[in-house]
Amino acid sequence: MHFPEACDFVVFGGTGDLALRKLLPALYHCDLEGRLPVDTRVIAVSRSDLDDDGYRAEARAALAEHVAPEFQDLAAVERLLERVHYVTVDVQDSSSWQPLFDTLKDRENADEAVRVFYLSVAPSLFGPICHELGVNGFAEAPARVVVEKPIGTDLASAKAVNNTISEFFDESQIFRIDHYLGKESVQNLLVTRFANTFLEPLWNSHSIDHVQITVAETLGTGNRADYYDRSGAMRDMVQNHLLQLLCLVAMEPPIEIGGGREDVRDEKLKVLQALKPMTPADVDRDTVRGRYTSGWVGGKPAEGYVDELGHESMTETFVALRTEVQNWRWAGVPFYLRTGKRLDRRVSEIVVVFKNAPYDPFRQREGVTEPNRLTIRVQPEEGMQIHLNAKEPGPGGYRLKPVSLDLSYANAFDKRSPDAYERLLMDVIRGNMTLFMRRDEVEAAWAWCEPILKHWESAALTPKSYPAGSAGPTASFTLIERDGRSWQES
Repeated sequence: MHFPEACDFVVFGGTGDLALRKLLPALYHCDLEGRLPVDTRVIAVSRSDLDDDGYRAEARAALAEHVAPEFQDLAAVERLLERVHYVTVDVQDSSSWQPLFDTLKDRENADEAVRVFYLSVAPSLFGPICHELGVNGFAEAPARVVVEKPIGTDLASAKAVNNTISEFFDESQIFRIDHYLGKESVQNLLVTRFANTFLEPLWNSHSIDHVQITVAETLGTGNRADYYDRSGAMRDMVQNHLLQLLCLVAMEPPIEIGGGREDVRDEKLKVLQALKPMTPADVDRDTVRGRYTSGWVGGKPAEGYVDELGHESMTETFVALRTEVQNWRWAGVPFYLRTGKRLDRRVSEIVVVFKNAPYDPFRQREGVTEPNRLTIRVQPEEGMQIHLNAKEPGPGGYRLKPVSLDLSYANAFDKRSPDAYERLLMDVIRGNMTLFMRRDEVEAAWAWCEPILKHWESAALTPKSYPAGSAGPTASFTLIERDGRSWQES
Protein backbone atom coordinates (compact mmCIF):
# COMPACT_ATOMS: atom_id res chain seq x y z
CA MET A 1 0.00 0.00 0.00
CA HIS A 2 1.12 3.54 -0.77
CA PHE A 3 -0.44 6.77 0.45
CA PRO A 4 -0.36 9.11 -2.55
CA GLU A 5 0.35 12.82 -2.51
CA ALA A 6 -2.09 13.50 -5.35
CA CYS A 7 -5.54 12.03 -5.96
CA ASP A 8 -8.44 12.64 -8.33
CA PHE A 9 -11.63 11.29 -6.76
CA VAL A 10 -14.14 11.00 -9.62
CA VAL A 11 -17.78 10.33 -8.69
CA PHE A 12 -20.04 9.13 -11.50
CA GLY A 13 -23.56 9.92 -10.36
CA GLY A 14 -22.26 13.00 -8.56
CA THR A 15 -25.72 14.59 -8.25
CA GLY A 16 -27.27 11.43 -6.81
CA ASP A 17 -28.41 10.69 -3.29
CA LEU A 18 -25.40 8.59 -2.31
CA ALA A 19 -22.89 11.19 -3.45
CA LEU A 20 -24.61 14.09 -1.68
CA ARG A 21 -25.71 12.24 1.46
CA LYS A 22 -22.70 10.00 2.11
CA LEU A 23 -19.66 10.50 -0.12
CA LEU A 24 -19.28 14.28 0.14
CA PRO A 25 -19.77 14.33 3.95
CA ALA A 26 -17.23 11.50 4.26
CA LEU A 27 -14.70 13.40 2.15
CA TYR A 28 -15.43 16.54 4.20
CA HIS A 29 -14.58 14.78 7.48
CA CYS A 30 -11.44 13.27 5.96
CA ASP A 31 -10.35 16.71 4.78
CA LEU A 32 -11.30 18.35 8.09
CA GLU A 33 -9.05 15.92 9.96
CA GLY A 34 -6.19 16.20 7.48
CA ARG A 35 -6.50 12.66 6.12
CA LEU A 36 -6.93 13.40 2.41
CA PRO A 37 -3.85 13.56 0.22
CA VAL A 38 -2.57 17.14 0.05
CA ASP A 39 -3.29 17.48 -3.66
CA THR A 40 -6.80 16.03 -3.95
CA ARG A 41 -9.53 16.97 -6.41
CA VAL A 42 -13.13 15.79 -6.24
CA ILE A 43 -14.69 15.59 -9.70
CA ALA A 44 -18.44 15.03 -9.84
CA VAL A 45 -19.83 13.61 -13.09
CA SER A 46 -23.45 13.35 -14.24
CA ARG A 47 -25.77 14.31 -17.11
CA SER A 48 -27.13 17.40 -15.32
CA ASP A 49 -26.30 20.70 -16.96
CA LEU A 50 -24.28 22.33 -14.18
CA ASP A 51 -20.98 24.16 -13.85
CA ASP A 52 -18.53 24.19 -10.94
CA ASP A 53 -20.38 26.93 -9.06
CA GLY A 54 -23.78 25.29 -9.54
CA TYR A 55 -22.57 21.96 -8.24
CA ARG A 56 -20.71 23.57 -5.36
CA ALA A 57 -23.96 25.19 -4.27
CA GLU A 58 -25.64 21.76 -4.21
CA ALA A 59 -22.67 20.29 -2.35
CA ARG A 60 -22.71 23.14 0.19
CA ALA A 61 -26.39 22.50 0.91
CA ALA A 62 -25.78 18.76 1.22
CA LEU A 63 -22.96 19.28 3.73
CA ALA A 64 -25.14 21.64 5.76
CA GLU A 65 -27.85 18.99 5.90
CA HIS A 66 -25.81 15.82 6.40
CA VAL A 67 -22.89 16.91 8.60
CA ALA A 68 -23.77 17.13 12.30
CA PRO A 69 -23.91 20.74 13.55
CA GLU A 70 -21.08 20.23 16.04
CA PHE A 71 -18.73 19.36 13.17
CA GLN A 72 -19.77 22.18 10.85
CA ASP A 73 -16.75 24.35 10.02
CA LEU A 74 -17.52 26.92 7.33
CA ALA A 75 -13.85 27.45 6.50
CA ALA A 76 -13.35 23.69 6.10
CA VAL A 77 -16.47 23.45 3.93
CA GLU A 78 -15.17 26.14 1.59
CA ARG A 79 -11.73 24.54 1.54
CA LEU A 80 -13.26 21.25 0.38
CA LEU A 81 -15.47 23.00 -2.17
CA GLU A 82 -12.38 24.59 -3.71
CA ARG A 83 -11.27 21.04 -4.49
CA VAL A 84 -14.64 20.20 -6.10
CA HIS A 85 -15.20 20.33 -9.86
CA TYR A 86 -18.13 19.31 -12.03
CA VAL A 87 -18.22 17.82 -15.52
CA THR A 88 -21.33 17.05 -17.58
CA VAL A 89 -21.08 13.64 -19.26
CA ASP A 90 -23.65 11.31 -20.77
CA VAL A 91 -21.74 8.10 -20.11
CA GLN A 92 -23.55 6.30 -22.94
CA ASP A 93 -22.48 8.93 -25.47
CA SER A 94 -18.79 8.61 -26.34
CA SER A 95 -18.71 12.09 -27.84
CA SER A 96 -19.50 13.72 -24.47
CA TRP A 97 -16.50 12.34 -22.55
CA GLN A 98 -13.73 14.66 -23.74
CA PRO A 99 -14.32 17.39 -21.10
CA LEU A 100 -13.73 14.80 -18.35
CA PHE A 101 -10.56 13.54 -20.00
CA ASP A 102 -9.33 17.12 -20.34
CA THR A 103 -10.05 17.78 -16.66
CA LEU A 104 -8.17 14.68 -15.56
CA LYS A 105 -5.13 15.71 -17.61
CA ASP A 106 -5.30 19.34 -16.43
CA ARG A 107 -3.11 19.07 -13.36
CA GLU A 108 0.58 18.89 -12.52
CA ASN A 109 1.99 15.38 -12.58
CA ALA A 110 -1.30 14.05 -13.95
CA ASP A 111 0.22 10.64 -14.67
CA GLU A 112 1.32 10.22 -11.03
CA ALA A 113 -2.00 11.05 -9.40
CA VAL A 114 -4.08 8.15 -8.11
CA ARG A 115 -7.43 8.19 -9.91
CA VAL A 116 -10.40 6.76 -8.04
CA PHE A 117 -13.49 6.21 -10.20
CA TYR A 118 -16.52 5.75 -7.94
CA LEU A 119 -19.45 4.29 -9.92
CA SER A 120 -22.48 5.54 -7.96
CA VAL A 121 -24.73 4.62 -10.88
CA ALA A 122 -26.95 1.77 -12.04
CA PRO A 123 -25.03 -1.47 -12.79
CA SER A 124 -26.17 -1.23 -16.42
CA LEU A 125 -23.79 1.75 -16.76
CA PHE A 126 -20.71 -0.03 -15.35
CA GLY A 127 -19.87 -1.40 -18.80
CA PRO A 128 -20.05 1.85 -20.78
CA ILE A 129 -18.05 3.71 -18.11
CA CYS A 130 -15.31 1.09 -17.81
CA HIS A 131 -15.11 0.83 -21.61
CA GLU A 132 -14.60 4.57 -22.10
CA LEU A 133 -12.03 4.78 -19.30
CA GLY A 134 -10.21 1.73 -20.62
CA VAL A 135 -10.00 2.56 -24.32
CA ASN A 136 -8.89 6.11 -23.51
CA GLY A 137 -6.05 5.01 -21.23
CA PHE A 138 -7.51 5.93 -17.84
CA ALA A 139 -7.87 2.40 -16.43
CA GLU A 140 -4.20 1.67 -15.93
CA ALA A 141 -2.82 1.23 -12.41
CA PRO A 142 -2.72 3.00 -10.02
CA ALA A 143 -6.29 3.83 -11.10
CA ARG A 144 -8.99 2.21 -9.00
CA VAL A 145 -12.69 1.62 -9.65
CA VAL A 146 -15.27 1.43 -6.84
CA VAL A 147 -18.62 -0.27 -7.43
CA GLU A 148 -21.66 -0.32 -5.16
CA LYS A 149 -24.05 -3.21 -4.75
CA PRO A 150 -25.96 -4.78 -6.27
CA ILE A 151 -23.31 -6.79 -8.08
CA GLY A 152 -25.87 -8.58 -10.23
CA THR A 153 -29.23 -10.07 -9.31
CA ASP A 154 -28.14 -13.71 -9.52
CA LEU A 155 -24.98 -15.71 -10.18
CA ALA A 156 -25.04 -15.32 -13.97
CA SER A 157 -25.59 -11.56 -13.88
CA ALA A 158 -22.95 -11.15 -11.15
CA LYS A 159 -20.44 -12.94 -13.36
CA ALA A 160 -21.48 -10.73 -16.28
CA VAL A 161 -20.95 -7.54 -14.23
CA ASN A 162 -17.58 -8.80 -13.00
CA ASN A 163 -16.53 -9.75 -16.53
CA THR A 164 -17.48 -6.30 -17.79
CA ILE A 165 -15.39 -4.50 -15.18
CA SER A 166 -12.51 -6.97 -15.43
CA GLU A 167 -12.20 -6.38 -19.17
CA PHE A 168 -10.48 -3.08 -18.40
CA PHE A 169 -9.51 -3.18 -14.70
CA ASP A 170 -7.39 -5.80 -12.98
CA GLU A 171 -8.91 -7.47 -9.89
CA SER A 172 -6.32 -5.62 -7.76
CA GLN A 173 -7.90 -2.33 -8.93
CA ILE A 174 -11.56 -3.25 -8.27
CA PHE A 175 -13.09 -2.23 -4.92
CA ARG A 176 -16.56 -3.76 -4.39
CA ILE A 177 -17.89 -1.76 -1.49
CA ASP A 178 -20.16 -2.96 1.32
CA HIS A 179 -20.54 -0.08 3.75
CA TYR A 180 -21.33 -2.45 6.63
CA LEU A 181 -17.71 -3.59 6.61
CA GLY A 182 -16.58 -0.01 7.24
CA LYS A 183 -18.52 0.35 10.49
CA GLU A 184 -16.35 0.63 13.59
CA SER A 185 -18.25 -2.10 15.43
CA VAL A 186 -17.77 -4.55 12.55
CA GLN A 187 -14.04 -3.86 12.49
CA ASN A 188 -14.01 -4.22 16.27
CA LEU A 189 -15.45 -7.70 15.80
CA LEU A 190 -12.12 -8.67 14.24
CA VAL A 191 -10.25 -7.05 17.14
CA THR A 192 -12.52 -8.70 19.72
CA ARG A 193 -11.89 -12.11 18.19
CA PHE A 194 -8.22 -11.93 17.33
CA ALA A 195 -6.68 -9.52 19.88
CA ASN A 196 -8.19 -11.08 23.03
CA THR A 197 -7.06 -14.52 24.13
CA PHE A 198 -9.98 -15.37 26.42
CA LEU A 199 -12.45 -15.78 23.53
CA GLU A 200 -10.61 -17.95 21.03
CA PRO A 201 -10.76 -21.19 23.10
CA LEU A 202 -14.54 -20.71 23.33
CA TRP A 203 -15.17 -19.69 19.70
CA ASN A 204 -16.33 -23.07 18.42
CA SER A 205 -19.03 -25.72 18.62
CA HIS A 206 -17.82 -26.96 22.02
CA SER A 207 -18.92 -23.72 23.72
CA ILE A 208 -21.25 -21.89 21.34
CA ASP A 209 -24.86 -23.01 21.03
CA HIS A 210 -25.89 -20.79 18.12
CA VAL A 211 -25.40 -17.39 16.48
CA GLN A 212 -28.03 -14.78 15.57
CA ILE A 213 -27.54 -11.93 13.10
CA THR A 214 -30.29 -9.32 12.90
CA VAL A 215 -30.57 -6.23 10.70
CA ALA A 216 -33.93 -4.58 11.37
CA GLU A 217 -35.26 -1.30 9.99
CA THR A 218 -38.28 0.78 10.94
CA LEU A 219 -38.32 2.53 7.55
CA GLY A 220 -40.20 1.31 4.51
CA THR A 221 -38.91 1.31 0.96
CA GLY A 222 -39.46 5.06 0.43
CA ASN A 223 -38.04 6.42 -2.81
CA ARG A 224 -36.31 3.07 -3.47
CA ALA A 225 -39.64 1.28 -4.02
CA ASP A 226 -39.09 0.54 -7.72
CA TYR A 227 -35.55 -0.75 -7.16
CA TYR A 228 -36.60 -2.71 -4.09
CA ASP A 229 -39.46 -4.42 -5.94
CA ARG A 230 -36.93 -5.86 -8.38
CA SER A 231 -34.68 -6.90 -5.53
CA GLY A 232 -36.33 -7.81 -2.24
CA ALA A 233 -34.77 -8.41 1.15
CA MET A 234 -32.81 -11.50 0.05
CA ARG A 235 -30.93 -9.74 -2.73
CA ASP A 236 -30.78 -6.34 -1.03
CA MET A 237 -29.54 -7.44 2.40
CA VAL A 238 -28.88 -11.16 2.89
CA GLN A 239 -26.66 -11.84 -0.12
CA ASN A 240 -24.24 -9.10 0.88
CA HIS A 241 -24.55 -7.47 4.32
CA LEU A 242 -25.71 -10.42 6.41
CA LEU A 243 -23.48 -12.99 4.75
CA GLN A 244 -20.49 -10.68 5.17
CA LEU A 245 -21.23 -10.38 8.89
CA LEU A 246 -21.58 -14.16 9.11
CA CYS A 247 -18.18 -14.54 7.46
CA LEU A 248 -16.48 -12.28 10.00
CA VAL A 249 -18.04 -14.21 12.88
CA ALA A 250 -17.17 -17.64 11.49
CA MET A 251 -13.84 -17.15 9.71
CA GLU A 252 -10.61 -18.75 10.85
CA PRO A 253 -7.82 -16.52 12.23
CA PRO A 254 -6.01 -14.86 9.30
CA ILE A 255 -2.24 -14.67 9.21
CA GLU A 256 -2.44 -10.88 9.00
CA ILE A 257 -5.21 -8.28 8.92
CA GLY A 258 -4.49 -5.41 6.56
CA GLY A 259 -1.03 -4.78 5.26
CA GLY A 260 -2.16 -5.31 1.68
CA ARG A 261 -2.51 -9.07 2.13
CA GLU A 262 -5.43 -11.26 1.03
CA ASP A 263 -5.68 -13.28 4.27
CA VAL A 264 -9.03 -11.90 5.50
CA ARG A 265 -10.71 -12.29 2.11
CA ASP A 266 -9.29 -15.80 1.74
CA GLU A 267 -10.83 -16.83 5.07
CA LYS A 268 -14.20 -15.23 4.29
CA LEU A 269 -14.35 -17.15 1.03
CA LYS A 270 -13.80 -20.43 2.90
CA VAL A 271 -16.83 -19.67 5.11
CA LEU A 272 -19.06 -19.02 2.10
CA GLN A 273 -17.89 -22.24 0.50
CA ALA A 274 -18.66 -24.12 3.74
CA LEU A 275 -22.27 -22.92 4.03
CA LYS A 276 -24.71 -25.82 3.96
CA PRO A 277 -26.28 -25.98 0.48
CA MET A 278 -30.04 -25.38 0.41
CA THR A 279 -32.23 -28.05 -1.17
CA PRO A 280 -35.89 -27.24 -1.94
CA ALA A 281 -36.88 -29.10 1.24
CA ASP A 282 -34.36 -27.03 3.22
CA VAL A 283 -35.77 -23.83 1.75
CA ASP A 284 -39.30 -24.79 2.75
CA ARG A 285 -38.23 -25.69 6.28
CA ASP A 286 -35.44 -23.19 7.04
CA THR A 287 -36.45 -19.93 5.36
CA VAL A 288 -39.26 -17.44 5.94
CA ARG A 289 -40.34 -14.67 3.55
CA GLY A 290 -42.48 -11.84 4.85
CA ARG A 291 -44.08 -8.62 3.64
CA TYR A 292 -45.40 -5.78 5.78
CA THR A 293 -49.02 -4.71 5.74
CA SER A 294 -50.40 -1.48 7.17
CA GLY A 295 -49.73 -0.78 10.84
CA TRP A 296 -48.19 1.70 13.24
CA VAL A 297 -44.51 2.65 13.43
CA GLY A 298 -43.32 5.08 16.08
CA GLY A 299 -46.88 6.02 16.93
CA LYS A 300 -47.70 6.98 13.34
CA PRO A 301 -49.76 5.06 10.78
CA ALA A 302 -47.78 3.27 8.07
CA GLU A 303 -49.00 1.93 4.76
CA GLY A 304 -48.44 -1.63 3.67
CA TYR A 305 -45.81 -2.44 1.06
CA VAL A 306 -48.30 -3.13 -1.73
CA ASP A 307 -50.13 0.13 -0.96
CA GLU A 308 -46.85 2.08 -1.14
CA LEU A 309 -45.90 0.36 -4.37
CA GLY A 310 -49.27 0.88 -6.01
CA HIS A 311 -49.60 -2.61 -7.51
CA GLU A 312 -49.48 -6.27 -6.53
CA SER A 313 -46.10 -7.82 -5.93
CA MET A 314 -44.47 -11.07 -4.80
CA THR A 315 -41.43 -9.25 -3.39
CA GLU A 316 -40.42 -9.96 0.20
CA THR A 317 -39.57 -7.19 2.67
CA PHE A 318 -38.48 -9.64 5.39
CA VAL A 319 -36.30 -12.75 5.43
CA ALA A 320 -35.40 -15.11 8.25
CA LEU A 321 -33.35 -18.23 7.68
CA ARG A 322 -31.36 -20.95 9.38
CA THR A 323 -28.06 -22.20 8.04
CA GLU A 324 -24.90 -23.98 9.14
CA VAL A 325 -21.18 -23.64 8.42
CA GLN A 326 -20.05 -27.16 7.65
CA ASN A 327 -16.50 -27.25 8.94
CA TRP A 328 -14.61 -28.50 11.99
CA ARG A 329 -15.06 -25.34 14.09
CA TRP A 330 -18.79 -24.87 13.58
CA ALA A 331 -20.19 -28.37 13.01
CA GLY A 332 -23.73 -28.52 14.43
CA VAL A 333 -23.95 -24.80 15.33
CA PRO A 334 -26.94 -23.12 13.64
CA PHE A 335 -26.69 -19.55 12.37
CA TYR A 336 -30.00 -17.67 12.34
CA LEU A 337 -30.26 -14.61 10.09
CA ARG A 338 -33.14 -12.15 9.82
CA THR A 339 -33.68 -8.78 8.21
CA GLY A 340 -36.71 -6.70 7.37
CA LYS A 341 -38.31 -3.34 6.84
CA ARG A 342 -41.06 -1.61 8.84
CA LEU A 343 -40.19 -3.55 11.99
CA ASP A 344 -40.65 -2.44 15.59
CA ARG A 345 -37.05 -1.28 16.09
CA ARG A 346 -33.97 -0.21 14.18
CA VAL A 347 -31.06 -2.39 15.13
CA SER A 348 -28.16 -4.29 13.59
CA GLU A 349 -26.52 -6.77 15.91
CA ILE A 350 -24.72 -10.08 16.20
CA VAL A 351 -25.59 -12.28 19.17
CA VAL A 352 -23.34 -15.20 20.03
CA VAL A 353 -25.20 -17.49 22.45
CA PHE A 354 -23.08 -19.87 24.51
CA LYS A 355 -24.11 -23.28 25.78
CA ASN A 356 -25.46 -23.79 29.27
CA ALA A 357 -23.03 -24.80 31.99
CA PRO A 358 -22.53 -28.58 31.92
CA TYR A 359 -23.48 -28.90 35.59
CA ASP A 360 -25.46 -26.69 37.96
CA PRO A 361 -24.14 -26.74 41.54
CA PHE A 362 -26.79 -24.19 42.60
CA ARG A 363 -29.65 -26.67 42.52
CA GLN A 364 -31.33 -25.12 45.56
CA ARG A 365 -31.03 -21.60 44.24
CA GLU A 366 -33.78 -19.09 43.53
CA GLY A 367 -34.08 -16.74 40.59
CA VAL A 368 -33.55 -17.15 36.87
CA THR A 369 -30.46 -17.75 34.76
CA GLU A 370 -29.89 -17.38 31.04
CA PRO A 371 -27.20 -18.69 28.70
CA ASN A 372 -24.16 -16.42 28.46
CA ARG A 373 -24.28 -14.18 25.39
CA LEU A 374 -21.97 -11.81 23.57
CA THR A 375 -23.90 -9.10 21.73
CA ILE A 376 -22.09 -6.92 19.20
CA ARG A 377 -24.19 -3.86 18.32
CA VAL A 378 -23.49 -2.49 14.85
CA GLN A 379 -26.17 0.22 15.01
CA PRO A 380 -27.70 2.48 16.16
CA GLU A 381 -25.41 2.65 19.22
CA GLU A 382 -22.17 0.84 18.50
CA GLY A 383 -20.84 -1.31 21.30
CA MET A 384 -20.72 -4.70 22.97
CA GLN A 385 -22.53 -6.45 25.81
CA ILE A 386 -21.48 -9.57 27.70
CA HIS A 387 -24.46 -11.21 29.41
CA LEU A 388 -23.60 -13.13 32.58
CA ASN A 389 -25.38 -14.65 35.55
CA ALA A 390 -24.67 -13.07 38.95
CA LYS A 391 -25.79 -13.39 42.56
CA GLU A 392 -28.20 -10.77 43.78
CA PRO A 393 -26.94 -9.04 46.95
CA GLY A 394 -28.54 -10.33 50.11
CA PRO A 395 -28.12 -12.87 52.92
CA GLY A 396 -29.23 -16.45 52.88
CA GLY A 397 -28.86 -18.64 49.84
CA TYR A 398 -28.19 -17.85 46.24
CA ARG A 399 -30.61 -15.82 44.20
CA LEU A 400 -29.24 -15.60 40.67
CA LYS A 401 -30.03 -12.94 38.10
CA PRO A 402 -28.83 -12.24 34.53
CA VAL A 403 -26.75 -9.04 34.28
CA SER A 404 -24.88 -7.30 31.48
CA LEU A 405 -21.45 -5.76 31.14
CA ASP A 406 -21.99 -2.96 28.63
CA LEU A 407 -19.29 -1.37 26.49
CA SER A 408 -20.42 1.69 24.58
CA TYR A 409 -17.82 2.83 22.06
CA ALA A 410 -19.07 6.41 22.42
CA ASN A 411 -18.37 6.34 26.16
CA ALA A 412 -15.18 4.28 26.03
CA PHE A 413 -13.45 6.44 23.42
CA ASP A 414 -13.48 10.20 23.68
CA LYS A 415 -13.58 10.85 19.97
CA ARG A 416 -16.02 10.92 17.09
CA SER A 417 -16.87 7.57 15.57
CA PRO A 418 -16.27 7.99 11.83
CA ASP A 419 -18.89 7.06 9.27
CA ALA A 420 -18.25 3.79 7.45
CA TYR A 421 -17.64 5.57 4.15
CA GLU A 422 -14.80 7.62 5.65
CA ARG A 423 -12.81 4.51 6.44
CA LEU A 424 -13.63 2.81 3.15
CA LEU A 425 -12.84 5.81 0.95
CA MET A 426 -9.47 6.25 2.63
CA ASP A 427 -8.77 2.54 2.16
CA VAL A 428 -9.50 2.94 -1.56
CA ILE A 429 -7.06 5.82 -1.81
CA ARG A 430 -4.43 3.80 0.10
CA GLY A 431 -5.11 0.69 -1.97
CA ASN A 432 -6.09 -1.42 1.07
CA MET A 433 -8.60 -4.06 -0.12
CA THR A 434 -9.15 -5.89 3.19
CA LEU A 435 -12.69 -4.56 3.77
CA PHE A 436 -13.84 -4.92 0.16
CA MET A 437 -15.41 -7.93 -1.51
CA ARG A 438 -13.37 -9.98 -3.94
CA ARG A 439 -14.92 -11.39 -7.10
CA ASP A 440 -14.92 -14.97 -5.86
CA GLU A 441 -16.60 -13.89 -2.60
CA VAL A 442 -19.44 -12.19 -4.46
CA GLU A 443 -19.99 -15.15 -6.74
CA ALA A 444 -19.80 -17.68 -3.88
CA ALA A 445 -22.49 -15.71 -2.01
CA TRP A 446 -24.74 -15.72 -5.07
CA ALA A 447 -24.12 -19.43 -5.62
CA TRP A 448 -25.42 -20.13 -2.09
CA CYS A 449 -28.41 -17.75 -2.33
CA GLU A 450 -29.56 -18.74 -5.81
CA PRO A 451 -31.26 -22.06 -4.90
CA ILE A 452 -33.32 -20.18 -2.29
CA LEU A 453 -34.40 -17.54 -4.79
CA LYS A 454 -35.18 -20.11 -7.49
CA HIS A 455 -37.32 -22.22 -5.17
CA TRP A 456 -39.23 -19.19 -3.93
CA GLU A 457 -39.90 -18.23 -7.54
CA SER A 458 -40.97 -21.70 -8.61
CA ALA A 459 -43.20 -22.18 -5.56
CA ALA A 460 -44.85 -18.79 -6.22
CA LEU A 461 -45.98 -18.48 -2.60
CA THR A 462 -47.12 -15.06 -1.39
CA PRO A 463 -44.82 -13.79 1.40
CA LYS A 464 -46.28 -14.13 4.89
CA SER A 465 -47.85 -10.93 6.19
CA TYR A 466 -46.74 -8.96 9.24
CA PRO A 467 -48.10 -5.60 10.43
CA ALA A 468 -45.82 -2.59 10.07
CA GLY A 469 -44.34 -1.88 13.49
CA SER A 470 -44.27 -5.54 14.56
CA ALA A 471 -41.29 -7.89 15.03
CA GLY A 472 -41.97 -9.73 11.77
CA PRO A 473 -44.12 -12.68 10.67
CA THR A 474 -45.07 -15.32 13.22
CA ALA A 475 -43.32 -17.96 11.11
CA SER A 476 -39.94 -16.34 11.87
CA PHE A 477 -40.44 -17.11 15.55
CA THR A 478 -41.54 -20.65 14.76
CA LEU A 479 -38.35 -21.09 12.73
CA ILE A 480 -36.08 -20.63 15.75
CA GLU A 481 -38.42 -21.88 18.47
CA ARG A 482 -38.67 -25.20 16.64
CA ASP A 483 -35.06 -25.74 17.74
CA GLY A 484 -35.82 -24.81 21.36
CA ARG A 485 -34.31 -21.34 20.99
CA SER A 486 -35.65 -17.79 20.77
CA TRP A 487 -34.67 -14.50 19.15
CA GLN A 488 -32.70 -12.32 21.55
CA GLU A 489 -34.15 -8.82 21.87
CA SER A 490 -31.54 -6.52 23.47
